[in-house]
Amino acid sequence: MATVFLIIIYLAFISLGLPDSMIGAAWPMMRPDFGAPVDAAGLLSMIVVAGTIVSSLASSAVLNKLGTGKVTFISVAVTAVALLGFSYSPSILWLAVLSFPLGLGAGSIDAGLNNYVATHYKAHHMSWLHCFWGVGAMLGPIIMSRYIAAGESWRHGFLTVSLIQFALVVLLFIALPLWKRAEPADQAPDGQIQQEIISPQVPGTGVLRMKGVKLALTTFLFYCGVEATLGLWGSSFLVNVKELSAATAAGWVSLYYGGITLGRFVTGFVTFRFNNRQLIRTGILVSLLGALLLVLPLPAIFSLFGFILVGLGSAPIFPCMLHETPARFGKEHSQKIMGYQMAMAYTGGAFLPPMLGWIAARSSFMILPYMLVGYIIVMLISSEKINAVMKKRKEEVSM
Repeated sequence: MATVFLIIIYLAFISLGLPDSMIGAAWPMMRPDFGAPVDAAGLLSMIVVAGTIVSSLASSAVLNKLGTGKVTFISVAVTAVALLGFSYSPSILWLAVLSFPLGLGAGSIDAGLNNYVATHYKAHHMSWLHCFWGVGAMLGPIIMSRYIAAGESWRHGFLTVSLIQFALVVLLFIALPLWKRAEPADQAPDGQIQQEIISPQVPGTGVLRMKGVKLALTTFLFYCGVEATLGLWGSSFLVNVKELSAATAAGWVSLYYGGITLGRFVTGFVTFRFNNRQLIRTGILVSLLGALLLVLPLPAIFSLFGFILVGLGSAPIFPCMLHETPARFGKEHSQKIMGYQMAMAYTGGAFLPPMLGWIAARSSFMILPYMLVGYIIVMLISSEKINAVMKKRKEEVSM
């Protein structure tokens, strides 16, 4: 049964990644059809993120009421319907309306399945889970580009991805009885988690007042800020500062995403030898090295190495932080905290890149690597402070 669930969860994460980059990939063809301004894509993206943040914050209550299986089934169904609506939208207003449920579906899947894997499976599965998200994120633009290159409408791309999502909905519906049998069972988590979980007392003011929670939220905020900022403005930096062609810049940014995906695949094997805390620290330091390569006045080719290093360094940080959540804060609190972490991650991805763009528009894109270095240093400080809090808690319990 554990293997069946893993297959289902991996497929769900491919479906989660599929629509993430489709609006951006299709926007040059979509915009003329609706007579929309160039920056309308940013508005649609913000609406999607708003829906995701809302569902992430509500995920704990919804998952406790319905269970992971039903929430995953409903969320994928909502996403499929929203994508189907995209393929038939008559105006930009309808795209805006449909963007909110598209985000709602993603948030609950993300928070629910991340917590399920963190509490029931070993660390390598979390890394591979997010590797499959990367597979989906790469497949979405590929599907869209095939239709556009063939001279067909962008609507066919959204329709195809919608049909893929509906096929997964059918599979999830068939699998619902399996979830019902599995979820009430007190499945033992990974041995590493069993040894390290020390359930702290929750203050009367709630889990946000637990020691280390705010530090964890800060780390998630700036991690996704780094990932999204370099993905959004990397090409502009390479074109305006390093004077590369737009085509070359786009290719180098794709290698950055390839580094994240490949890095997460490799991290799954590395977790057999190193623990989450070691991998998080190493990933942050490798990312910092990559960002420093972008700061230094070196030939343009070093920027490629910088992009790849930031991608490879980013690979273990997010999945290992998620998998560490039950160990840090206790299994009984992890679902609620997971929802807060995902909401904060999406907040970082939504607001830090536009902030940098606003600053760069009034100065220069040379500011990009300096901002990345700053974000990564804040991540490193927050992460190390959490480790200190966990070490102190463990010492207090052992006394």
